[in-house]
Amino acid sequence: MSTAFAVAEAAPALEAVGISKHFDGVFALNGAELSVRPGEIHALLGENGAGKSTLVKVLTGVHTPDSGRILRSGEEVEFANVRVANHAGIVALYQELSIIPTISVAENILLGDQTPSRGGIVQWSRLRRRAQEQLDRLHQRIPLRQLAGELSPVQQTMVSFARALANDAQVLILDEPTASLTDTEITELFAVLRSLRASGVAIVYVSHRLEEVFELCDRITIMRNGETVLTKDVVDSTIDEVISTMVGRSPGELFPDRGTATSTVALTVEGLSGRRVQDVSFTAHRGEVVGIGGLAGAGRSELLRILAGAQKHVSGSITVAGTRLPHSAGVARTLDAGMALVPEERRSQGVILSATIQDNIALANIATVSSLGMVSGGRIADITRRGMSDLQVKARSPHQPVGELSGGNQQKVVLAKMLARNPAVLLMDEPTRGIDVGTKAEIYRLIRRLAATGTTVIAVSSELPELIGMSDRVLIMHEGRISGEARSEDADEELLLAYCYGKAVS
Repeated sequence: MSTAFAVAEAAPALEAVGISKHFDGVFALNGAELSVRPGEIHALLGENGAGKSTLVKVLTGVHTPDSGRILRSGEEVEFANVRVANHAGIVALYQELSIIPTISVAENILLGDQTPSRGGIVQWSRLRRRAQEQLDRLHQRIPLRQLAGELSPVQQTMVSFARALANDAQVLILDEPTASLTDTEITELFAVLRSLRASGVAIVYVSHRLEEVFELCDRITIMRNGETVLTKDVVDSTIDEVISTMVGRSPGELFPDRGTATSTVALTVEGLSGRRVQDVSFTAHRGEVVGIGGLAGAGRSELLRILAGAQKHVSGSITVAGTRLPHSAGVARTLDAGMALVPEERRSQGVILSATIQDNIALANIATVSSLGMVSGGRIADITRRGMSDLQVKARSPHQPVGELSGGNQQKVVLAKMLARNPAVLLMDEPTRGIDVGTKAEIYRLIRRLAATGTTVIAVSSELPELIGMSDRVLIMHEGRISGEARSEDADEELLLAYCYGKAVS
């Protein structure tokens, strides 16, 4: 019997049957199904709000289902909490890793019940030996005594994997594991995941990056509106089919029509240089969407930070709507001049997760919501209501903490607070990173609506199809400089990739 046939015939490592869950009378899950085999990487896909996160929380003991069954290796189980699920071999690793940065790698791997001790005294030699055994299973060479906070993102991910293996995890649930990794680190991660698959570990892979899914995964399950709508072998599907199933429309409808640029110059950048950025010059017009691409480390994000006043520059000038900014003007001065930044790291730089939607929007618009030193609750409510309506933020109320929202809705809150300032130039760093296809389409439509009303949008993206689809014009950076420029209608991925590697194209 072949290995593939044996895997297919084995009882599912984890199975959800008819799972339903509602909150405040609204169904988050409605008869959801998922079946993951031993030695399989199974993608769980769907738009934000489709029910993926709720299903994962049910499977890991965070939530108790209202109805339905969970089976572990064919036997029905109930998980009263996360600890019970972990003891059953089911471990979830989230995008925000639960690494403790101030203790060593070895201690992170063997936290809690796994820490070897005698009479309340930690047995350090046993701890390090057992921690090293887990790293060896992952083919990782990470110093055991190093503080976890000093590791690279991919090393921190590997330490989290090692901790899960130390807990004898047989089912790993990964939530956007590549969100903060470089291409090289992603390749390294995939090698580890394939090794775990070969050892019989079942992996549930939650991701919005469909190219990764088709490269790595064996099967896919797609959810929509709390229900499971499709389970299929990856080899029998296509990216276009997945997108259509997820959002109910064809991929060709993701990008709206272009053509809103005017002849009026809104932004002029001349000879701008910083730590990485070198002698960058370009202009952008009112109503134009300018995409900026390039490989990791090319200087894209630094360029936006300098333009936004968040990072000082060495030389060069920035002119917004005819007004030349002072050298290294700072964020406040730049905002007042009409240029605002939506940062890449929305959770750490774009929002206060513990604060409400309303408070996040108000804090960025104090001048708008106050008069003579007095804050107006009515004005706060008004701009919050308008922002949530315009961007279709899905939340229980304006008083819901932002940390409880999905990634796509967190991004919308960041946008709402910046758009309330009515910027002439909106800078967006990876505006769709970590959000689903449907929400991406909403962001693209929003960008085009802003451009149609005269806003200039400068957007950095790592995805070449996105750059071509959402932009009027694309600038590519290589080693801190602009290496190529193309109108979107004349661009293709091959041309832009050549520019990314600094190759001149005749």
